[in-house]
Amino acid sequence: MFIDSAKIHVKSGKGGDGIIHWRREKFIPKGGPDGGNGGVGGDVIFRADKQINTLLDFRYHKKFIAKNGNPGEGSNKEGRSAEPIIIKIPVGTLIRNAETGELIADITDDGQEFVIAKGGKGGKGNWLFRSPTNQAPRVCTPGIPGEEYHLELELKLLADIGLVGFPNAGKSTLISTISAAKPKIADYPFTTLVPNLGMVYFQENKSFVVADIPGLIEGAHEGKGLGIQFLKHIERTKALLYLIDCSSDDIKRDYKILANELKAFSNDLPKKKSIIAITKMDIADDDLLKALKKLKFPKTIPVHFISAATNDGISSLIEAMWKIVAKGR
Repeated sequence: MFIDSAKIHVKSGKGGDGIIHWRREKFIPKGGPDGGNGGVGGDVIFRADKQINTLLDFRYHKKFIAKNGNPGEGSNKEGRSAEPIIIKIPVGTLIRNAETGELIADITDDGQEFVIAKGGKGGKGNWLFRSPTNQAPRVCTPGIPGEEYHLELELKLLADIGLVGFPNAGKSTLISTISAAKPKIADYPFTTLVPNLGMVYFQENKSFVVADIPGLIEGAHEGKGLGIQFLKHIERTKALLYLIDCSSDDIKRDYKILANELKAFSNDLPKKKSIIAITKMDIADDDLLKALKKLKFPKTIPVHFISAATNDGISSLIEAMWKIVAKGR
């Protein structure tokens, strides 16, 4: 199950208390102070893991509380510090303060770590309070409490190219053709219900990631169809690939509807580099092909005619996508 948002509670450990303790050894009945400091409380740390692609685990595990540090010991021994809690999250996760909405961190690299809650420092034992004028201090300090936060996690997938189109425009078929991704494919609308990622290998040492999101319909920004809940997953992309079915009654109108829905979600999306792919060309006859090639789109947007079923035009489309990605890198 794909889950892209979650709310959790984290709390780091309290520092261990310092102690009052006296040196007691044979022949030294009234030794001086030797109470040690408390150990440090456990941190709470987020770590990005590319093997994880959903926040599903946080639906069932919502509280993460680190252990406290141990109190100090005699002989001026510091209490043991608590181990940190490591919380694994998908690459592309945003961490916000659930109470204020403030963005705390944006985790974008595999293995990246972020200490969200620092463990409290240990208290001081009476050994540290000794002085020439007070050789028998009867004072120590408690450990400092840990940090505590209510957090909201939001996953925005990391991809180079985002696929945009109406339901049944051929997005899932394309991503299954150009990558190893295996989304559900069927001849009815809204087959794709969650985003899918596919790694496309152009040439040796040249690859990029494509994101397929559920199809849009006119009025998606008002909540129609599946709405625009998944558009956030293409906000990070370097470019957009508009897929339009060649059998559409008005291809230019379809493109305008898609562009308008993206703009209604974010003014930044329509500004991205774009490619238009007219899909399912294997069903187009000669008259339709001539009509399609007469269509005029903005000069800055290249148009490709493809068929994922027969692989026609796929190689040139992949090359065009790679050029955009390489330039962006």
